[in-house]
Amino acid sequence: MADVRILAIGQKMPAWVQAGCADYLPRFRHQFRVLLDEIPASKKSGALAQADHQARLFERIKSTDFLVLLDERGRQWNTESLAEQLTRWELSGRSLVFAIGGADGWNAAARERADAVWSLSSLVFPHPLARLIVIEQLYRADSVRQGHPYHRS
Repeated sequence: MADVRILAIGQKMPAWVQAGCADYLPRFRHQFRVLLDEIPASKKSGALAQADHQARLFERIKSTDFLVLLDERGRQWNTESLAEQLTRWELSGRSLVFAIGGADGWNAAARERADAVWSLSSLVFPHPLARLIVIEQLYRADSVRQGHPYHRS
């Protein structure tokens, strides 16, 4: 069984984000369980917030974790390619961790530590919405890997 962790900056999400996460998280199959963990947002801004978030992220991950950082400078995949990436990442034998940054994004140290950097779109999404999109896209990509019809909906 693979436990996949999503570490997301920010707490006290709007009700619609909580409802969306509560809807998708139980859908994952037992062999690909996704866990959401929140990291408190820094009260600082800009580079200081980035440094705080990077430090808090590094406290929560192991050196052996396969870290996929969500960042606008990352690589974009279509659904089928993301499904293939998930399989490759799982085959690394390392625990998968997806990290969603705060309003100021990630600093260079966080991007350097990342094993992969994923951009959801050329558009920039607010981090509460990004959280829901990541969960849904992981569910969709895993559904593709299973041959489940969800992807066709």
